[in-house]
Amino acid sequence: MSTVIAFIVIFGALVFFHELGHFIFAKRAGILCREFAIGMGPKVFSHKKGETTYTIRLLPIGGFVRMAGEDPEVVEIKPGYRIGLLFDKQDHVTKIILNNKEKFPNCRILEVEYADIERELVIKGFPEDEDESLHAFKVLPNAVIVENGVESQIAPEDRQFGSKTLGQRFMAIFAGPMMNFVLAFILFIVIALLQGVPSNEAKLGEITPDGAAKMAGLKKGDIVQSINGSEISSWTDVVEIIRKNPNEELDFSIVRDGNEKEIQVTPLEKTVEGKKMGIIGVYSPVEKSPVQAVKSGFTETYFWTKQIFVMLGKLITGQFSIDALSGPVGIYNSTAEVAKSGIYYLMKWAGILSINLGIMNLLPIPALDGGRLMFFAVEAVRGKPIDRQKEGMVHFIGFALLMLLMLVVTWNDIQRFFLK
Repeated sequence: MSTVIAFIVIFGALVFFHELGHFIFAKRAGILCREFAIGMGPKVFSHKKGETTYTIRLLPIGGFVRMAGEDPEVVEIKPGYRIGLLFDKQDHVTKIILNNKEKFPNCRILEVEYADIERELVIKGFPEDEDESLHAFKVLPNAVIVENGVESQIAPEDRQFGSKTLGQRFMAIFAGPMMNFVLAFILFIVIALLQGVPSNEAKLGEITPDGAAKMAGLKKGDIVQSINGSEISSWTDVVEIIRKNPNEELDFSIVRDGNEKEIQVTPLEKTVEGKKMGIIGVYSPVEKSPVQAVKSGFTETYFWTKQIFVMLGKLITGQFSIDALSGPVGIYNSTAEVAKSGIYYLMKWAGILSINLGIMNLLPIPALDGGRLMFFAVEAVRGKPIDRQKEGMVHFIGFALLMLLMLVVTWNDIQRFFLK
Protein backbone atom coordinates (compact mmCIF):
# COMPACT_ATOMS: atom_id res chain seq x y z
CA MET A 1 0.00 0.00 0.00
CA SER A 2 2.89 2.36 0.82
CA THR A 3 4.24 1.81 -2.72
CA VAL A 4 0.90 2.81 -4.22
CA ILE A 5 0.87 5.98 -2.13
CA ALA A 6 4.49 6.77 -3.03
CA PHE A 7 3.76 6.25 -6.74
CA ILE A 8 0.64 8.45 -6.64
CA VAL A 9 2.43 11.22 -4.72
CA ILE A 10 5.49 11.20 -7.00
CA PHE A 11 3.58 10.95 -10.28
CA GLY A 12 1.02 13.50 -9.10
CA ALA A 13 3.78 15.94 -8.10
CA LEU A 14 5.54 15.59 -11.46
CA VAL A 15 2.36 16.23 -13.41
CA PHE A 16 1.24 19.02 -11.06
CA PHE A 17 4.48 21.00 -11.39
CA HIS A 18 4.56 20.46 -15.14
CA GLU A 19 1.03 21.77 -15.61
CA LEU A 20 1.64 24.52 -13.06
CA GLY A 21 4.37 25.85 -15.34
CA HIS A 22 1.95 26.05 -18.26
CA PHE A 23 -0.71 27.60 -16.01
CA ILE A 24 1.45 30.32 -14.45
CA PHE A 25 2.90 31.59 -17.72
CA ALA A 26 -0.45 31.36 -19.53
CA LYS A 27 -2.05 33.48 -16.78
CA ARG A 28 0.88 35.95 -16.93
CA ALA A 29 0.22 36.33 -20.65
CA GLY A 30 -3.47 37.05 -19.96
CA ILE A 31 -4.74 33.79 -21.46
CA LEU A 32 -8.04 32.50 -20.09
CA CYS A 33 -7.36 29.10 -18.52
CA ARG A 34 -10.64 27.21 -18.37
CA GLU A 35 -9.37 24.06 -16.63
CA PHE A 36 -6.33 22.86 -14.69
CA ALA A 37 -6.46 19.04 -14.71
CA ILE A 38 -4.37 16.32 -13.11
CA GLY A 39 -5.01 12.99 -14.85
CA MET A 40 -7.10 12.16 -17.90
CA GLY A 41 -10.53 10.68 -18.49
CA PRO A 42 -13.67 11.15 -16.33
CA LYS A 43 -13.63 13.73 -13.53
CA VAL A 44 -13.19 12.44 -9.98
CA PHE A 45 -12.98 15.84 -8.28
CA SER A 46 -13.89 19.33 -9.49
CA HIS A 47 -13.67 22.77 -7.89
CA LYS A 48 -14.06 26.13 -9.59
CA LYS A 49 -12.20 29.16 -8.33
CA GLY A 50 -12.27 32.37 -10.30
CA GLU A 51 -12.39 31.62 -14.00
CA THR A 52 -10.59 28.24 -13.74
CA THR A 53 -12.00 24.82 -12.86
CA TYR A 54 -9.51 22.60 -11.01
CA THR A 55 -10.07 18.90 -11.60
CA ILE A 56 -8.61 15.50 -10.74
CA ARG A 57 -9.37 12.87 -13.36
CA LEU A 58 -9.52 9.09 -13.17
CA LEU A 59 -6.54 7.96 -15.27
CA PRO A 60 -3.12 8.91 -13.83
CA ILE A 61 -1.41 9.28 -17.20
CA GLY A 62 -0.81 13.01 -17.40
CA GLY A 63 -2.71 16.25 -17.13
CA PHE A 64 -3.49 19.43 -19.04
CA VAL A 65 -4.31 23.12 -18.86
CA ARG A 66 -7.24 23.95 -21.14
CA MET A 67 -6.61 27.41 -22.56
CA ALA A 68 -9.09 29.58 -24.43
CA GLY A 69 -8.59 29.36 -28.16
CA GLU A 70 -7.42 25.76 -27.80
CA ASP A 71 -10.89 24.40 -26.99
CA PRO A 72 -12.08 21.48 -29.11
CA GLU A 73 -15.60 22.86 -29.15
CA VAL A 74 -16.60 26.52 -29.50
CA VAL A 75 -20.13 27.77 -28.94
CA GLU A 76 -21.31 29.83 -31.90
CA ILE A 77 -24.37 32.08 -31.68
CA LYS A 78 -25.94 32.22 -35.14
CA PRO A 79 -28.63 34.50 -36.59
CA GLY A 80 -32.12 33.17 -35.88
CA TYR A 81 -31.23 31.70 -32.48
CA ARG A 82 -33.59 32.51 -29.63
CA ILE A 83 -31.51 33.15 -26.56
CA GLY A 84 -31.99 34.57 -23.09
CA LEU A 85 -29.95 37.47 -21.73
CA LEU A 86 -29.28 38.57 -18.17
CA PHE A 87 -27.89 42.05 -17.46
CA ASP A 88 -26.03 44.00 -14.80
CA LYS A 89 -27.14 47.41 -13.54
CA GLN A 90 -25.53 49.12 -16.55
CA ASP A 91 -27.52 46.91 -18.96
CA HIS A 92 -24.42 44.97 -20.01
CA VAL A 93 -24.92 41.28 -20.77
CA THR A 94 -23.60 39.02 -17.98
CA LYS A 95 -25.19 35.71 -19.05
CA ILE A 96 -26.24 34.26 -22.38
CA ILE A 97 -28.70 31.37 -21.97
CA LEU A 98 -28.86 29.07 -24.99
CA ASN A 99 -31.52 26.60 -23.79
CA ASN A 100 -33.74 25.79 -20.81
CA LYS A 101 -34.57 29.49 -20.64
CA GLU A 102 -37.60 28.76 -18.46
CA LYS A 103 -35.19 28.22 -15.55
CA PHE A 104 -34.25 31.91 -15.79
CA PRO A 105 -37.57 33.79 -15.45
CA ASN A 106 -35.80 37.17 -15.34
CA CYS A 107 -33.94 36.71 -18.61
CA ARG A 108 -34.75 38.78 -21.67
CA ILE A 109 -35.58 36.68 -24.74
CA LEU A 110 -33.93 37.79 -27.95
CA GLU A 111 -34.02 36.59 -31.56
CA VAL A 112 -30.44 36.97 -32.75
CA GLU A 113 -29.66 39.00 -35.84
CA TYR A 114 -25.92 39.31 -35.31
CA ALA A 115 -23.49 38.24 -32.60
CA ASP A 116 -19.76 38.67 -32.06
CA ILE A 117 -18.55 37.64 -28.60
CA GLU A 118 -14.85 37.52 -29.48
CA ARG A 119 -13.96 40.90 -31.00
CA GLU A 120 -16.82 43.41 -30.87
CA LEU A 121 -18.47 41.87 -27.77
CA VAL A 122 -21.93 42.72 -29.01
CA ILE A 123 -25.21 40.91 -29.65
CA LYS A 124 -27.85 42.44 -31.93
CA GLY A 125 -31.39 41.17 -32.25
CA PHE A 126 -35.09 41.65 -31.75
CA PRO A 127 -36.31 41.42 -28.14
CA GLU A 128 -39.47 39.39 -27.64
CA ASP A 129 -42.67 41.24 -26.69
CA GLU A 130 -41.27 44.62 -27.76
CA ASP A 131 -41.28 46.74 -30.88
CA GLU A 132 -39.71 45.25 -33.95
CA SER A 133 -36.70 47.57 -33.93
CA LEU A 134 -33.21 46.11 -33.79
CA HIS A 135 -31.45 46.37 -30.41
CA ALA A 136 -27.73 46.10 -29.70
CA PHE A 137 -26.43 44.84 -26.37
CA LYS A 138 -22.89 45.17 -25.05
CA VAL A 139 -21.44 41.90 -23.72
CA LEU A 140 -19.08 41.98 -20.72
CA PRO A 141 -15.62 40.41 -21.33
CA ASN A 142 -16.26 37.96 -18.47
CA ALA A 143 -19.84 37.09 -19.42
CA VAL A 144 -20.82 33.42 -19.36
CA ILE A 145 -22.74 31.20 -21.74
CA VAL A 146 -25.20 28.78 -20.13
CA GLU A 147 -25.94 25.59 -22.05
CA ASN A 148 -27.70 22.60 -20.48
CA GLY A 149 -27.21 24.21 -17.09
CA VAL A 150 -23.41 24.42 -17.50
CA GLU A 151 -21.74 27.83 -17.42
CA SER A 152 -18.76 28.59 -19.66
CA GLN A 153 -17.00 31.94 -19.68
CA ILE A 154 -16.67 33.60 -23.07
CA ALA A 155 -13.16 34.17 -24.41
CA PRO A 156 -12.63 37.56 -26.09
CA GLU A 157 -9.90 37.45 -28.72
CA ASP A 158 -7.34 39.13 -26.44
CA ARG A 159 -7.80 36.30 -23.87
CA GLN A 160 -7.15 33.52 -26.39
CA PHE A 161 -3.88 31.61 -26.78
CA GLY A 162 -3.54 32.37 -30.48
CA SER A 163 -3.77 36.14 -29.98
CA LYS A 164 -0.60 36.32 -27.88
CA THR A 165 2.88 37.12 -29.12
CA LEU A 166 5.16 34.31 -30.23
CA GLY A 167 7.29 34.82 -27.12
CA GLN A 168 4.29 34.58 -24.77
CA ARG A 169 3.00 31.42 -26.47
CA PHE A 170 6.50 29.91 -26.43
CA MET A 171 6.88 30.48 -22.69
CA ALA A 172 3.37 29.17 -21.92
CA ILE A 173 4.36 25.86 -23.54
CA PHE A 174 8.05 25.74 -22.57
CA ALA A 175 7.27 26.48 -18.90
CA GLY A 176 5.84 22.97 -18.39
CA PRO A 177 9.09 21.06 -19.01
CA MET A 178 11.04 23.91 -17.41
CA MET A 179 9.17 23.40 -14.13
CA ASN A 180 10.15 19.71 -14.14
CA PHE A 181 13.80 20.76 -14.09
CA VAL A 182 13.04 23.29 -11.35
CA LEU A 183 11.32 20.59 -9.28
CA ALA A 184 14.31 18.26 -9.65
CA PHE A 185 16.68 21.07 -8.68
CA ILE A 186 14.63 21.81 -5.54
CA LEU A 187 14.45 18.13 -4.56
CA PHE A 188 18.22 17.73 -4.89
CA ILE A 189 18.76 20.84 -2.75
CA VAL A 190 16.41 19.51 -0.05
CA ILE A 191 18.24 16.16 -0.02
CA ALA A 192 21.58 17.95 0.30
CA LEU A 193 20.28 20.12 3.15
CA LEU A 194 18.95 17.11 5.06
CA GLN A 195 21.72 14.61 4.32
CA GLY A 196 24.61 16.92 3.77
CA VAL A 197 26.92 17.21 0.76
CA PRO A 198 29.87 14.76 0.51
CA SER A 199 33.14 16.50 1.36
CA ASN A 200 36.68 15.59 0.31
CA GLU A 201 38.05 16.53 3.73
CA ALA A 202 40.23 13.88 5.41
CA LYS A 203 37.68 13.39 8.17
CA LEU A 204 35.65 10.27 9.03
CA GLY A 205 31.92 10.39 8.43
CA GLU A 206 29.32 7.95 9.77
CA ILE A 207 30.76 4.68 11.14
CA THR A 208 28.88 1.46 10.38
CA PRO A 209 28.13 -0.65 13.49
CA ASP A 210 29.64 -3.87 12.05
CA GLY A 211 32.74 -2.52 10.26
CA ALA A 212 36.45 -2.74 10.99
CA ALA A 213 36.59 0.97 11.88
CA LYS A 214 34.06 0.51 14.71
CA MET A 215 35.92 -2.52 16.08
CA ALA A 216 39.26 -0.66 15.99
CA GLY A 217 37.86 2.33 17.91
CA LEU A 218 37.65 4.96 15.16
CA LYS A 219 34.87 7.55 15.61
CA LYS A 220 32.92 9.95 13.46
CA GLY A 221 34.75 13.26 13.18
CA ASP A 222 38.25 11.82 13.54
CA ILE A 223 40.70 13.76 11.33
CA VAL A 224 43.13 11.45 9.51
CA GLN A 225 46.66 12.87 9.32
CA SER A 226 48.54 9.84 7.99
CA ILE A 227 48.16 6.12 7.25
CA ASN A 228 51.23 3.89 7.55
CA GLY A 229 53.34 7.04 7.60
CA SER A 230 51.90 8.40 4.32
CA GLU A 231 50.55 11.94 4.70
CA ILE A 232 46.81 12.26 4.09
CA SER A 233 45.31 15.46 2.68
CA SER A 234 41.89 14.37 1.38
CA TRP A 235 39.16 11.76 1.73
CA THR A 236 40.23 10.42 -1.67
CA ASP A 237 43.65 9.57 -0.19
CA VAL A 238 41.97 7.68 2.69
CA VAL A 239 39.78 5.61 0.35
CA GLU A 240 42.64 4.82 -2.02
CA ILE A 241 44.94 3.40 0.69
CA ILE A 242 42.15 1.38 2.36
CA ARG A 243 41.05 -0.19 -0.92
CA LYS A 244 44.61 -1.20 -1.83
CA ASN A 245 45.20 -3.02 1.46
CA PRO A 246 42.54 -5.67 2.18
CA ASN A 247 43.36 -7.82 5.23
CA GLU A 248 46.50 -5.70 5.90
CA GLU A 249 46.85 -3.86 9.22
CA LEU A 250 47.06 -0.10 8.74
CA ASP A 251 48.39 2.45 11.26
CA PHE A 252 46.02 5.44 11.38
CA SER A 253 47.35 8.67 12.86
CA ILE A 254 44.31 10.75 13.77
CA VAL A 255 43.35 13.90 15.68
CA ARG A 256 40.32 13.63 17.99
CA ASP A 257 39.21 16.57 20.14
CA GLY A 258 42.62 18.20 19.64
CA ASN A 259 44.56 15.13 20.73
CA GLU A 260 46.67 12.90 18.47
CA LYS A 261 46.03 9.14 18.54
CA GLU A 262 47.46 6.05 16.83
CA ILE A 263 44.91 3.36 15.91
CA GLN A 264 45.48 0.11 14.02
CA VAL A 265 42.75 -0.92 11.56
CA THR A 266 42.58 -4.01 9.34
CA PRO A 267 40.35 -3.48 6.27
CA LEU A 268 38.01 -6.35 5.47
CA GLU A 269 38.18 -7.85 1.99
CA LYS A 270 35.31 -7.32 -0.43
CA THR A 271 34.96 -8.30 -4.09
CA VAL A 272 33.40 -5.63 -6.33
CA GLU A 273 33.02 -6.29 -10.08
CA GLY A 274 35.62 -9.04 -9.86
CA LYS A 275 38.20 -6.93 -8.02
CA LYS A 276 39.25 -7.44 -4.41
CA MET A 277 39.40 -4.32 -2.26
CA GLY A 278 39.51 -3.30 1.37
CA ILE A 279 36.72 -1.64 3.34
CA ILE A 280 36.53 -0.48 6.96
CA GLY A 281 32.88 0.62 7.23
CA VAL A 282 33.18 4.41 7.11
CA TYR A 283 31.15 6.86 5.06
CA SER A 284 32.64 10.01 3.57
CA PRO A 285 32.29 13.22 5.60
CA VAL A 286 29.40 15.52 4.74
CA GLU A 287 28.92 19.26 4.92
CA LYS A 288 25.51 20.77 5.72
CA SER A 289 25.67 24.18 4.11
CA PRO A 290 22.98 26.07 2.12
CA VAL A 291 25.62 27.21 -0.38
CA GLN A 292 26.90 23.65 -0.87
CA ALA A 293 23.31 22.38 -1.11
CA VAL A 294 22.56 24.78 -3.97
CA LYS A 295 25.78 23.75 -5.72
CA SER A 296 24.79 20.11 -5.24
CA GLY A 297 21.35 20.85 -6.73
CA PHE A 298 22.98 22.23 -9.88
CA THR A 299 25.50 19.39 -10.07
CA GLU A 300 22.93 16.61 -9.64
CA THR A 301 20.48 18.19 -12.11
CA TYR A 302 23.22 18.57 -14.72
CA PHE A 303 24.54 15.03 -14.15
CA TRP A 304 21.17 13.30 -14.55
CA THR A 305 20.19 15.50 -17.51
CA LYS A 306 23.40 14.43 -19.24
CA GLN A 307 22.81 10.75 -18.37
CA ILE A 308 19.28 10.76 -19.80
CA PHE A 309 20.51 12.36 -23.04
CA VAL A 310 23.20 9.66 -23.26
CA MET A 311 20.52 6.96 -22.93
CA LEU A 312 18.40 8.69 -25.58
CA GLY A 313 21.39 8.69 -27.88
CA LYS A 314 21.83 4.95 -27.35
CA LEU A 315 18.15 4.38 -28.15
CA ILE A 316 18.41 6.39 -31.38
CA THR A 317 21.61 4.62 -32.45
CA GLY A 318 20.13 1.22 -31.66
CA GLN A 319 22.45 0.36 -28.77
CA PHE A 320 19.40 -0.80 -26.86
CA SER A 321 15.91 -1.64 -28.10
CA ILE A 322 12.48 -0.24 -27.38
CA ASP A 323 11.93 -3.24 -25.08
CA ALA A 324 14.20 -1.50 -22.56
CA LEU A 325 11.78 1.43 -22.23
CA SER A 326 9.42 1.55 -19.25
CA GLY A 327 5.93 2.98 -18.95
CA PRO A 328 3.74 3.54 -15.88
CA VAL A 329 3.92 -0.16 -14.90
CA GLY A 330 7.71 -0.19 -15.07
CA ILE A 331 7.96 3.10 -13.17
CA TYR A 332 5.64 1.70 -10.48
CA ASN A 333 7.82 -1.40 -10.12
CA SER A 334 11.00 0.69 -9.90
CA THR A 335 9.37 2.99 -7.35
CA ALA A 336 8.58 -0.06 -5.20
CA GLU A 337 12.25 -1.09 -5.27
CA VAL A 338 13.55 2.42 -4.54
CA ALA A 339 11.06 2.89 -1.68
CA LYS A 340 12.76 0.02 0.19
CA SER A 341 15.92 2.12 0.48
CA GLY A 342 14.30 5.03 2.30
CA ILE A 343 12.83 8.48 1.80
CA TYR A 344 16.01 10.15 0.51
CA TYR A 345 16.39 7.61 -2.30
CA LEU A 346 12.72 8.06 -3.11
CA MET A 347 13.19 11.85 -3.32
CA LYS A 348 16.18 11.40 -5.60
CA TRP A 349 14.19 8.99 -7.77
CA ALA A 350 11.44 11.62 -8.05
CA GLY A 351 14.02 14.18 -9.15
CA ILE A 352 15.39 11.86 -11.83
CA LEU A 353 11.87 11.09 -13.08
CA SER A 354 11.08 14.81 -13.17
CA ILE A 355 14.13 15.51 -15.36
CA ASN A 356 13.16 12.58 -17.56
CA LEU A 357 9.62 13.95 -17.97
CA GLY A 358 10.98 17.39 -18.82
CA ILE A 359 13.36 16.04 -21.46
CA MET A 360 10.76 13.72 -23.02
CA ASN A 361 8.31 16.61 -23.34
CA LEU A 362 10.94 18.77 -25.05
CA LEU A 363 11.54 16.23 -27.82
CA PRO A 364 10.25 17.58 -31.18
CA ILE A 365 7.44 15.02 -31.35
CA PRO A 366 3.92 16.11 -32.39
CA ALA A 367 1.42 16.26 -29.50
CA LEU A 368 4.23 16.87 -26.99
CA ASP A 369 5.38 20.30 -25.83
CA GLY A 370 8.49 19.93 -27.99
CA GLY A 371 6.25 19.42 -31.03
CA ARG A 372 4.41 22.66 -30.25
CA LEU A 373 7.71 24.50 -29.82
CA MET A 374 8.88 23.12 -33.17
CA PHE A 375 5.87 24.73 -34.88
CA PHE A 376 6.68 28.01 -33.10
CA ALA A 377 10.23 27.80 -34.50
CA VAL A 378 8.83 27.34 -38.01
CA GLU A 379 6.52 30.31 -37.41
CA ALA A 380 9.48 32.44 -36.34
CA VAL A 381 11.30 31.57 -39.59
CA ARG A 382 8.26 31.99 -41.86
CA GLY A 383 7.01 35.13 -40.14
CA LYS A 384 3.50 33.69 -39.89
CA PRO A 385 1.89 30.71 -38.17
CA ILE A 386 1.15 27.41 -39.89
CA ASP A 387 -2.52 26.75 -40.63
CA ARG A 388 -4.15 25.66 -37.37
CA GLN A 389 -6.09 22.80 -38.96
CA LYS A 390 -2.93 21.34 -40.49
CA GLU A 391 -1.04 21.71 -37.23
CA GLY A 392 -3.94 20.14 -35.34
CA MET A 393 -3.94 17.15 -37.69
CA VAL A 394 -0.19 16.62 -37.18
CA HIS A 395 -0.63 16.73 -33.39
CA PHE A 396 -3.59 14.32 -33.59
CA ILE A 397 -1.54 11.78 -35.55
CA GLY A 398 1.35 12.25 -33.13
CA PHE A 399 -0.96 11.68 -30.16
CA ALA A 400 -2.33 8.49 -31.70
CA LEU A 401 1.20 7.16 -32.29
CA LEU A 402 2.20 8.06 -28.72
CA MET A 403 -0.80 6.15 -27.36
CA LEU A 404 0.21 3.16 -29.49
CA LEU A 405 3.77 3.38 -28.12
CA MET A 406 2.36 3.60 -24.58
CA LEU A 407 0.37 0.40 -25.14
CA VAL A 408 3.44 -1.43 -26.50
CA VAL A 409 5.65 -0.26 -23.60
CA THR A 410 2.98 -1.12 -21.03
CA TRP A 411 2.55 -4.62 -22.48
CA ASN A 412 6.33 -5.11 -22.39
CA ASP A 413 6.34 -4.02 -18.73
CA ILE A 414 3.55 -6.47 -17.88
CA GLN A 415 5.41 -9.32 -19.56
CA ARG A 416 8.70 -8.34 -17.88
CA PHE A 417 7.38 -8.02 -14.32
CA PHE A 418 4.28 -10.19 -14.10
CA LEU A 419 4.47 -12.89 -16.80
CA LYS A 420 8.01 -14.13 -16.24
